[in-house]
Amino acid sequence: MQPLSHDDESHALLQLKESLVINESASSDPSAYPKVASWKVDGESGDCCSWDGVECDGDSGHVIGLDLRSSCLYGSIDSNSSLFHLVQLRRLNLADNNFNNSEIPSGIRNLSRLFDLDLSMSGFSGKIPAEILELSKLVSLDLGWNTLKLQKPGLQHLVEALTNLEVLHLTKVNISAKVPQIMANLSSLSSLFLRDCGLQGEFPMGIFQLSNLRFLSIRYNPYLNGYLPEFQSGSQLEILLLAGTNFSGQLQGSLGNLKSMKKFDVAECNFSGVIPSSLGNLTKLNYLDLSYNFFSGKIPPSLANLLQLTDLSLSSNNFRSGTLDWLGNLTNLNYLDLTQTNSHGSIPSSLRNLTQLTVLELQGNKLSGQIPSWIGNHTQLISLYLGANKLHGPIPESIYRLQNLEELDLAYNFFSGTLELNLLLKFRNLYKLQLSHNNLSLLNSNNATIPQPKFELLILNGCNLGEFPSFLRDQNHLELLELEDNELVGQIPKWFMNMSTITLEHLSLAGNLLTGFEQSFDVLPWNNLRSLDLSRNKFQGSLPIPPPAIYEFQVSSNKLNGEIQEVICNLTSLSVLDFSNNNLSGKLPQCLGNKSSTASVLNLRNNSFSGDIPETFTSGCSLRVVDFSQNKLEGKIPKSLANCTELEILNLEQNNINDVFPSWLGVLPHLRVLILRSNGLHGVIGKPKTNVEFPRLQIVDLSNNSFKGKLPLEYFRNWTAMKNVRNDQHLIYMQANTSFQTSHSIMNNQYEYSMTMTNKGVMILYEKIQDSLTAIDLSRNGFEGGIPEVLGDLKALHLLNLSNNFLSGGIPPSLSNLKGLEALDLSQNKLSGEIPVQLAQLTFLAVFNVSHNFLSGPIPRGNQFGAFDNTSFDANPGLIMWEAVVKRMWKW
Repeated sequence: MQPLSHDDESHALLQLKESLVINESASSDPSAYPKVASWKVDGESGDCCSWDGVECDGDSGHVIGLDLRSSCLYGSIDSNSSLFHLVQLRRLNLADNNFNNSEIPSGIRNLSRLFDLDLSMSGFSGKIPAEILELSKLVSLDLGWNTLKLQKPGLQHLVEALTNLEVLHLTKVNISAKVPQIMANLSSLSSLFLRDCGLQGEFPMGIFQLSNLRFLSIRYNPYLNGYLPEFQSGSQLEILLLAGTNFSGQLQGSLGNLKSMKKFDVAECNFSGVIPSSLGNLTKLNYLDLSYNFFSGKIPPSLANLLQLTDLSLSSNNFRSGTLDWLGNLTNLNYLDLTQTNSHGSIPSSLRNLTQLTVLELQGNKLSGQIPSWIGNHTQLISLYLGANKLHGPIPESIYRLQNLEELDLAYNFFSGTLELNLLLKFRNLYKLQLSHNNLSLLNSNNATIPQPKFELLILNGCNLGEFPSFLRDQNHLELLELEDNELVGQIPKWFMNMSTITLEHLSLAGNLLTGFEQSFDVLPWNNLRSLDLSRNKFQGSLPIPPPAIYEFQVSSNKLNGEIQEVICNLTSLSVLDFSNNNLSGKLPQCLGNKSSTASVLNLRNNSFSGDIPETFTSGCSLRVVDFSQNKLEGKIPKSLANCTELEILNLEQNNINDVFPSWLGVLPHLRVLILRSNGLHGVIGKPKTNVEFPRLQIVDLSNNSFKGKLPLEYFRNWTAMKNVRNDQHLIYMQANTSFQTSHSIMNNQYEYSMTMTNKGVMILYEKIQDSLTAIDLSRNGFEGGIPEVLGDLKALHLLNLSNNFLSGGIPPSLSNLKGLEALDLSQNKLSGEIPVQLAQLTFLAVFNVSHNFLSGPIPRGNQFGAFDNTSFDANPGLIMWEAVVKRMWKW
């Protein structure tokens, strides 16, 4: 295309102006304004070289630059646009406009002289055209913050074609590929932004060592692996952002050579080891984030040298216990997050020097003592998080001087005394308040004359309220409200039901003495409620019906009665449904099975439901917990449960189910807990069809049924999860992740599994199930034949109960391999022979019962056997107690 004359270029620009609409909402920059509004051909402004955003060559007069960033432009640009007649352009910036999801036109190839192209944040979508690769003179290319794809051509083709690049910004462009090794050949590259691009594989280490590289961001690519290299002195790196990737390894001491570094972010990676003290050499650093990794050792005191720091986060690592005294020199800090850094001692007085702080997060540590009174001098504080520590004493009055506070968390400490709610309401900007689980008593006074803050999050669990706080009457912006364990009595008042009806998304009133609602509703009035917990109260009558958007609905441990209404079927987003421990009755709605495509927890334990279990568990079932135990259900176990491939716990104990062993459940790859106790199950268990059935089963309770035949030897061989002994360093419990997204945050919820089971001769309620617990209970059936030797391979077993059957033969010595066994009950059988002496090696054995058999010979001695009383061996006429052996020896 031939270059246009000067007048033609003016005309082309005006055509471009006419093809687009000026819309203030099209640009996000607060300083945005419509540059093209002043473009005219009349009078003194007729020369386009004087137009706002237009740059002309001083010699030829041709338009060589067009900067329309943040110009409030709305519309679309296609290949016929007059923009592509401006073939002399060297710089084109259309960033921060809205081109209405149009594609980048192939006509871009006409601007072959471009060396600077910026289309970021401009509402382009679709594939990046191959014609971009023809712009071989490009030095700077920014296509970030659009919904674009760089695929065919991919990143490798782009790097091969544009070899002069100094700046390449593709933030949020969908690349979904590996970073090509050839990128390490871009010797002129100074700035590379590939944030959130779906990058995969290993990041080329050579890119870090490009001599001109100053800015590198590859954040939020969770499938991108890599390691940091040894850095040489002389590197120009100023910004290095790796957060949210899968980078691992250790931070090298050579990091201290990056003397130009200003911003270093490796949060949410997999780095480990000790933080090198050389990090303290980076005296130009103003931003340092090492949070959510696996760093260990002590926090190096050399960080006190980083006097330019304004933002510091070391949270959620595995640091050794230490104090915070080293912080005092960092007087420029605005943001400080030391959550879960194993810090102890009192809040150090050195923190009083950090008067520029706007955010202070110290929660989840072991800090003790009182909140110092000088905290009131930090008047710029916006967020103060001191929750989950060991702080005590009264809350100092000086805290009320922090009138800029927006977020305050003092929960899970040992604060004591009385706190007037009116004082807290003086924080005009406060919208997040957490005071739960202290020894505080909140005084509820009704003072309507005080202008109140507009809370969005309010958590006052265990605050001895005694009544609903009256200030809630005027709260219309609440999104999350928890008032658990506050001795709230009687009916929920009418005014409470009119509070925050549009905004409320999570409400928990659990653990109170509430009986119902002062005003009745067909459907509860909070239209956008996602989570409702009314458990552990005294609610009576029929089930309350939550709004259709509900995700988590818990009303366990109340006195509710009646049937489950069919309207429950309309809850299309339901994930957690817990109606356990009530007086509900009737048949289960057929739609409960249909809920399985969205639900993860279905708990109806301990009610009076009757009839058959619905046979409607659909393909794509996402249920992880099904607990219908302790009801009056009949019929067979529905075979459609085999569709629930995520199922981890199935509990149908104590019903009237009449069926054979559900061998078809063996296909479920994640089933860990199977409890079918106290039903009418019958027949021979038989053999599995394959050798991979029930691969993760670790708790099985088939007790108190009518099974017969031999013990299921072949199934024992299949139960591989019971063969592998785990050495968990921390106590972990079985749970389902039931987190969900609200308007402004993620609710990180875990639903903990529970069950009842016989342990050491006593029926126990496990409110939590330890993740490594392994148990078999086949007692009170009609099993016969011998105890298989293969049981000795299930080395992870903690509990084994085969009592009250018709088992015969000897006790296999292989049971001595079960080194973690805590309870072994073989009583009420027909076992014979001697008790294997090897069983004395079971040093964790707390309960051993072989009573009512036909055993003979001496009882083993040593270790735990000396602690078992005689009832463990009763009714075995041939057994010889050691006392009897000794007496015989004296006679001899």
